[in-house]
Amino acid sequence: MNETMKNSIKWSVSIAVITFVLAAIFSVTSNMVLNGVAWYTGLVVVLIIVFIGIFFDMLGIAATAADETPFHAMAAKKVYGARYSIKIVRNADRFASFCNDVIGDISGIISGTASAIVIIQLAVSFQLEGGSLREYIVSVTLTSIIASLTVGGKALGKTFAITYSKDIIFRVGKVLQFFEDRFHIVVIKDKKDKNKKKRYKRAKQNI
Repeated sequence: MNETMKNSIKWSVSIAVITFVLAAIFSVTSNMVLNGVAWYTGLVVVLIIVFIGIFFDMLGIAATAADETPFHAMAAKKVYGARYSIKIVRNADRFASFCNDVIGDISGIISGTASAIVIIQLAVSFQLEGGSLREYIVSVTLTSIIASLTVGGKALGKTFAITYSKDIIFRVGKVLQFFEDRFHIVVIKDKKDKNKKKRYKRAKQNI
């Protein structure tokens, strides 16, 4: 098995575990928040979840659309966040996978579940009979609104991400740089550094 396949399997397993943990956290948190609240509060929670999905989808697309070159010039001038922005672009595939596939998909699933809870809350609040035409209309309408907001928001986010990819990634780079400097949390490791270490080890073995 070659190195690429090993890394791919390792990444797939890691992302699956992360997805499981995050999905559980999102699900438990949303259910706790929605439990016993009014339907309009639940609707706000659903909209927040939808917005989170749109936001991270935009970040993932921005990472794949951004060019590494401008950040090198900024890094040469020691602009804060430029170094981490380079890391994001170099690891755009994994960064986008996490943002789009993990957070984005989890948000979509959780928002669907949360919408169902809100529909039940609506039915109880307005005393709609189960299986009645009114409940059916409310269910279809709310589901359609959430779906249209999700799809429309992601479409708008994609346009925004492609147009302003440099600015978006630079701001994300600043945030991640802050976390690394302040809390010593390394979110993204530089691929280039890894490759250098591998080449050094191979060269040492050949001596």
